[in-house]
Amino acid sequence: MERAAEHGVGRLINPSINLQSSRDSVALADKNPSVYAAVGIHPNEPVQLGGEMIRTLRQLAQHPKVAAIGEIGLDYYRNQVPRGDQARRFRAQLDLAAELGLPVIIHCREAYADTCDIVEHWRNQRGLPLSNLGVFHSFSGDQNDAQAVLELGFFLGITGPVTFPKAKSLRRIVANVPLDRLLIETDAPFLAPQQRRGKRNEPSYVRWTADRIAAERGLDINTLTSATTENAVGLFAWDDPR
Repeated sequence: MERAAEHGVGRLINPSINLQSSRDSVALADKNPSVYAAVGIHPNEPVQLGGEMIRTLRQLAQHPKVAAIGEIGLDYYRNQVPRGDQARRFRAQLDLAAELGLPVIIHCREAYADTCDIVEHWRNQRGLPLSNLGVFHSFSGDQNDAQAVLELGFFLGITGPVTFPKAKSLRRIVANVPLDRLLIETDAPFLAPQQRRGKRNEPSYVRWTADRIAAERGLDINTLTSATTENAVGLFAWDDPR
């Protein structure tokens, strides 16, 4: 957190993967002014999401430092949980987010069609607006996937792989995403930028991801980070750290 602050990272959001990490994330946020939590059950967690678990998540999510429900979504790459179970879990947590008026942090890996279908049905059923619903975190899809996500009213979260030499397709997408729909992330401790590839990622490394995105868009770094900070402030409803 100290190194993040030294590199101008004024707010951290710490997503969760299960109940214990949700509790830990809330406890960390409660003790640190710059940290916010997201609570949720990751699609790869081998658990059944029943009523008691939803009640616990609901209780945790009402803490004032909880900014989102996440990570939630679908993962067809690892396929550690049956797809039907993933979908039911995803829908239940989307409903919890709508109930509490919180945005969602969506994990989507090789499952963009099904994820977008579930989100579209949820959004229409709930009559939700086309803004500030959440972010498709660590976006890894193609141009069509990016367009589908944007049409749903979501942000694209971009992480370290945009700096990888072979990530030309992702860089083309990033160069053309509307600036007001772009977020910059770390996915720490995973997906460190090329400058620290293979090492444990951390929030301070987001500067290299930001530098590469700014270069691809032909923007001054301060212009880019001012815009993405404004996007994060609007989505997660926290005070402006600048």
